[in-house]
Order: sequence, then C-alpha cells, then structure tokens
Amino acid sequence: MNAIQGKVSKSGRISLPAEFRKAVGLDQGGAVVFELAGSEIRIRTIDEVVNRAQALTHQLLGSKPSASVDGFLAERRKEASRQ
Repeated sequence: MNAIQGKVSKSGRISLPAEFRKAVGLDQGGAVVFELAGSEIRIRTIDEVVNRAQALTHQLLGSKPSASVDGFLAERRKEASRQ
C-alpha cells in the first residue's frame, strides 16, 4: 500500500496525489463516497461502491428471478390482483 503524507486545510480541503487519482480512475475528477470506519476516513469511487453493492447482492440473493426489482413488482401486482 502506498502512503503519502498530506494536509487538510482549515476549511477541510485535501488534495489527492495524481498517482492515486489515476490509479482509481479519478484523473479527470469524479464523485466519491467518504466513509468513517473507526478512526479511519475512507474515500471510494462511486463505481467501486456500486460494484461492491452488486457483488454483495449477488452473493446474498444469487440469480433468483424474484430477487430483482421487476420480480418484486410483479409479485406485488399478483398480490394486489388477488385482493
């Protein structure tokens, strides 16, 4: 793991090293998510957060057709038509 010392300004601004931005696809800028994990601040790209969420969803639900939003809505429509 690379580590580079930096500074946080009084207003809370930080500058990410160019090699770090390039390594995670932020060389042209982009949206990130900040997470506080104990005493660590983690910065993750939106793509990485979405990919992780999709992987966890697939791990938990597998490829069950009823696990999709479309499957859920179809099930709700069936229930509503029975009432």
